[in-house]
Amino acid sequence: MKKLLLGASALTLCAGFSTAAHAEFTLNILHINDFHSRFDPITGSDSNCDAETDAKGECFGGIARLKTIIDDTRAKYADGNSLLLSAGDNFQGSLYYTTYKSKVVSDFFNQMGFDVVATGNHEFDDGPEEYLKFIEAAKFPIIGGNFDVTKDEGLRGKVRGSIVLDVGGEKIGIIGATTEDTPEIASPGDVEFHDVIQYVRGASEALDAAGVNKIILLSHIGYTEDLNVAASLPLVDVIVGGHSHTLLSNTAEGAAGPYPTMVTNPDGVEVPVVQANQYGKYLGDIAITWDDNGKVIKAEGEPYLIDASVTANEDFKGQLQTLLGPIEEMTSKVIGSTTEKLQGAREVCRVQECTMGNLLADAILDRVADQGASIAFQNGGGIRASIDAGKITVGDVLTVLPFSNTLATVQISGADVIEALENGTSDIENGAGRFAQVAGLKYTYTLANPPGERVSDVLVKGEGDTWVPIDEDADYIVVTNNYVRGGGDGYETFASGDNPYDFGPPLEQVVADYIAKLGGEYTPYLDGRITVK
Repeated sequence: MKKLLLGASALTLCAGFSTAAHAEFTLNILHINDFHSRFDPITGSDSNCDAETDAKGECFGGIARLKTIIDDTRAKYADGNSLLLSAGDNFQGSLYYTTYKSKVVSDFFNQMGFDVVATGNHEFDDGPEEYLKFIEAAKFPIIGGNFDVTKDEGLRGKVRGSIVLDVGGEKIGIIGATTEDTPEIASPGDVEFHDVIQYVRGASEALDAAGVNKIILLSHIGYTEDLNVAASLPLVDVIVGGHSHTLLSNTAEGAAGPYPTMVTNPDGVEVPVVQANQYGKYLGDIAITWDDNGKVIKAEGEPYLIDASVTANEDFKGQLQTLLGPIEEMTSKVIGSTTEKLQGAREVCRVQECTMGNLLADAILDRVADQGASIAFQNGGGIRASIDAGKITVGDVLTVLPFSNTLATVQISGADVIEALENGTSDIENGAGRFAQVAGLKYTYTLANPPGERVSDVLVKGEGDTWVPIDEDADYIVVTNNYVRGGGDGYETFASGDNPYDFGPPLEQVVADYIAKLGGEYTPYLDGRITVK
């Protein structure tokens, strides 16, 4: 065993347990990730599911169905050993969160029996203060990991980096990890983030030194990074991940890889990596078997698709109904209609031109065109849902744009515009939200090129309908949202620009006004403003 390491995010150990070896041990891990407060069912395209569509059996997920399948599955394992885990990002993404913030998450999660919940980057969207409220209200442990909260007076001493649970007489160590990009994509205040691999190495060595030989990494760093961690560290036995919203499955069409994905670690041992898509649409279910030396010898399972065959929990349905009053009054107002589906799926809007991106970028540019703005940037990560053909309500728009962002402008050079586009294409492989949907601008990117050298053929509007090469020495007024303007999603070039102004109207109001200006009916379109090579 290795020397016990202690630090600001020290692991939590249960005293008085034996380290004697036992026979083979199987643990059934149930898990979700990137729930994003999607308490109501969703359509196949991840947009809001109306009652009529749900009644037809065409919708998925929803907290009431999730409650049922969790209860039923845990009952199936009542004679064995099981854990229920969340890999983070339970905040943000629906009007429930917009209205009730962390309280609605803690209220329902407390009733669902989670054993451990990881911290996602979105848990810091409303600053450390809301994250603290979540911690204080939760009846389950919320673990951190590679971030230091000692400079935040409220959080200091309240976030554990790892925890040890007694399950079936065995000690299970669970380590947390959150994406290092959190300061760029959320608002963590004085919370400092550190290298994931260095942290997990130290935490796993500490657990090993304390006699814990069954170690789970509950991570919110993305599938690609999970694979990297699994290949780099010898003591992590299982990785239950989130952040990239990845569907792993042995049967589902479009899965990014098998469930589990097996990765060989430095000791030649295969490490199972799992993730369960997003929005409570799937419940991950993996059975891990260790031998008496703490080596994983079997990993079997498949995520469960939560469709209409799952009966919704009536108590949860009633609780949601109680919460709807204030929400429905605000959101039921119809602002217009769309002749076709507005595509807002992350799998599309974070890699290429999408119709929702065009609508949002066109709308914000139109709002400030008379102020001299000629280019619009909308980060793909700010687009959180699609809208199906038909009427568009305030609630639909707020679901697409749940972050309460405001219109923002800044003046930068043409060279800086190109630099911003390079930032937007720099992490496409991981589905990063920094990908730029644009208006008043055309560009090409080549994915095979290294980050920083991907963007070419950048054009801006000339006279009439003409397009001309961008002038790197000229100044341009760019419109975006206050989050991106402040440097969010890596857009430092906007943060250092001239004449910044972040206090325009809310984006949802800008979009509503734009649709009204067009006569209330919108036809989605693509026009080749982003070319992929």
